[in-house]
Amino acid sequence: MQASTKMSRAKFGGFPAAGMKFLRDLAKNNDRDWFQPRKDTFDEQVKAPMIELLEGINVELKKFAPDFVCDPPKAIYRIYRDTRFSNDKTPYKTHIAANLPRRGLQKHAGGGFYFSVSPTAVEVAGGVYMPGPEELLSLRMHLAVNHSEFRKLDAKITKLMGELQGDQLTRVPKGFHPDQPAADLIRRKQFFYYKTLPGKLATSPDLFGELITRFKALLPVIEFLNQPLLRTKPRSVEPRKMERLID
Repeated sequence: MQASTKMSRAKFGGFPAAGMKFLRDLAKNNDRDWFQPRKDTFDEQVKAPMIELLEGINVELKKFAPDFVCDPPKAIYRIYRDTRFSNDKTPYKTHIAANLPRRGLQKHAGGGFYFSVSPTAVEVAGGVYMPGPEELLSLRMHLAVNHSEFRKLDAKITKLMGELQGDQLTRVPKGFHPDQPAADLIRRKQFFYYKTLPGKLATSPDLFGELITRFKALLPVIEFLNQPLLRTKPRSVEPRKMERLID
């Protein structure tokens, strides 16, 4: 297995043009009658290259972030959209995406890496996207005490990943003093960074390096956010619910 992943890393040169064409065509024909006869094309030209890319990413993660090494097929989100609570009833996503959580935390429960690939954009993200009440309290208490350390880490990645993002309250939640130095951080309900790169990167050999560069930059902040969550072992979010929120 180790030899095959090294080979995958060496040979990955971007997604095939046929894979991006499939996703463009899917955007124009987003229905089951069009997709089903062409599912093999999706599997061969989109999903298989994504697995190959993740195998190569794993080789690099073992060097600087071994706790984030993933099982590629399990890391990839389903192509099928959950339309139960959406006004958009189109059944398929027009991108392919993967989530790389930290070992020791259940999937979606803590800070991790995320990226998606489509003909129009490559999206890279990292952080804590959907903490539950217990996780959020742990994060707020952690930031209240260690906000200076967080701000230093945050300042180092804004050039590559932009400003810290996520929903936030208009007021400091009950139990925290409104005038404390970490008030702006404590108001937050999410803690993540999100960067959109050009879609043309998807078929380029540069894709791999762009992802790894950003994962390396994000790692110190993600590990900082994971510190209190690893101590409390938060519960996971039901996977299909997470898919609705991300997509």
